Amino acid sequence: MPQKILFICGSLNQTTQMHAVAQQMSEYRCYFTPYYADGIEHLAAQTGLLDFCVLGGRHRRDTLQYLSDYKLPVDEHGASQIYDMVVTSSDLIVQNNIRGKRMVLVQEGITEPEGKLYRLWKFFPFLPRYIANTATNGLSNIYDIFCVASEGYREHFIRKGVPPEKIAVTGIPNFDNLQRHLKNDFPQRDYVLVATTPYRETYRGDDRSTFLRRCVDAAEGRPLIFKLHPTENIERATREIKAIAPDAQVLARGNVNDMIANASMVMTQQSTCTFVALALGKETYTYLEKDELRRLMPLQNDGASGERIAKLARRLLHTPMHLLEQIRKGYRPRPRWETDAI
Repeated sequence: MPQKILFICGSLNQTTQMHAVAQQMSEYRCYFTPYYADGIEHLAAQTGLLDFCVLGGRHRRDTLQYLSDYKLPVDEHGASQIYDMVVTSSDLIVQNNIRGKRMVLVQEGITEPEGKLYRLWKFFPFLPRYIANTATNGLSNIYDIFCVASEGYREHFIRKGVPPEKIAVTGIPNFDNLQRHLKNDFPQRDYVLVATTPYRETYRGDDRSTFLRRCVDAAEGRPLIFKLHPTENIERATREIKAIAPDAQVLARGNVNDMIANASMVMTQQSTCTFVALALGKETYTYLEKDELRRLMPLQNDGASGERIAKLARRLLHTPMHLLEQIRKGYRPRPRWETDAI
């Protein structure tokens, strides 16, 4: 029987990334699950308290719809099969039933700045990693291979304490061929696009009114389009925007990368799509440091990241568990996965 692989999804971005890798591994039995948790986080998700994150709400609905649309086999929580390997889009939670298995972690996109909550976690590492959002991505050290977006991110994660030999610079699906978005069917052009960030939904501060006024001033009379983040409170965000920019168009769905490609200027708070704006040479406003973003820019490899990640995953899958256990315990040298396999 072919070996079995569980792909753990999350947001629609993470789900499509997992699918991109699985498409390159059709010789195996690949199953998919929305993101899930154990214990108190599972109970909170069941009651709807975590609908603002990938454990529920729109993220879960969009993932299940995508898996249904593409007729991909779903195994909720990875509960019905025994898996030979797991490919996951996040290690902020490491689920109990995947511990000890061969594991590949794929970077999903931009990581949060190392703010107060990150420093709190560093001081009290027994706290759950997710309190600092994606600032703690890759810091579980539970996985065997961590596939990252660029050399800049490799250095970034090494500085944070990720073992260098675990990191492979593969590029990441969805952000490895940004020029393709220049050909799209989004009907509008020459506007100012504003991509918002769900600070409040993830319990962070947001002076939204000041940001909105800054967007109106920067537009200088040009049409304004606001693309809301998938986890934002749509009703509240729309009301706030219309109060300050009544003529602005507010979109809750759609391909934001295509919208960026057609814009004359892009304004973001803190978003992976800032990479798209910079890569496409757009006039860009962001809360983040643009020189640092250029250093971290995802590798552009004409869409080959899924194939490169699959090649590494295949090699890990073919590594006997007894040898892998010796590697994990330090009895054998850890392979430099990237050097040996790509």
